[in-house]
Amino acid sequence: MSDRALLVLTSHAELGDTGKDTGFYWEEVAVPYWKLVDHGLEVDIASVAGGEPPADPSSLDEDDPVEAVSRFRADDTAMKALKNSAAAETVDASAYRLVFLPGGHGTMWDLAQSEAVGSLVSRAFDDGAVVGAVCHGPAGLLGATLPGGEPLVKGRTVTGFTDSEERSAGLEEVVPYLLETRLRELGANFVSDTDFTAHAQRDGRLVTGQNPASSGEVADLMIEALSDGGARG
Repeated sequence: MSDRALLVLTSHAELGDTGKDTGFYWEEVAVPYWKLVDHGLEVDIASVAGGEPPADPSSLDEDDPVEAVSRFRADDTAMKALKNSAAAETVDASAYRLVFLPGGHGTMWDLAQSEAVGSLVSRAFDDGAVVGAVCHGPAGLLGATLPGGEPLVKGRTVTGFTDSEERSAGLEEVVPYLLETRLRELGANFVSDTDFTAHAQRDGRLVTGQNPASSGEVADLMIEALSDGGARG
């Protein structure tokens, strides 16, 4: 397994029946991307359908840009990887030491529903890779299982975009399910902090973050897990 990391993004662009656009969240891609690259990892990008995944327009603030986002958008290598993402079903999970699932509301319509994503995450974790997700990205953990068939998240401490945060965003009735509720139903020990406060959890080789503000902390914990070999399994 080489020093490579994989980001798996949503390919879904419609925010339910609202008529609004959605997709991945820029900060949740760019901040971890650069932390991983700066740590010395080669970072590839995949998406559910392949090609150029849609970005949530609300996640790009031209007047008050996130430094990592500006750096990403100005970098030819990063943007080429984004615009030419591999389809999840074509990815060899065994090639990666780390698989990371950024959020954005688009994930709620395709990460959990994609057998390819569930299989990719399952294989990567079984092969000893670190698996991370932030905000709505843990939707991609819902279809992941251990070799015996139990949910990957069962009995593990995780976090993600909370039901309370979804209500605060006014999207409780728009999303196809509530992420916190679904994780709890699968047996996860879901923990969270105050709404929209940076918060991340590490349970061995599984790292999760609550919201966009948690992106940097999630990346740091993933790097920690890589460095100590996922000491807690």
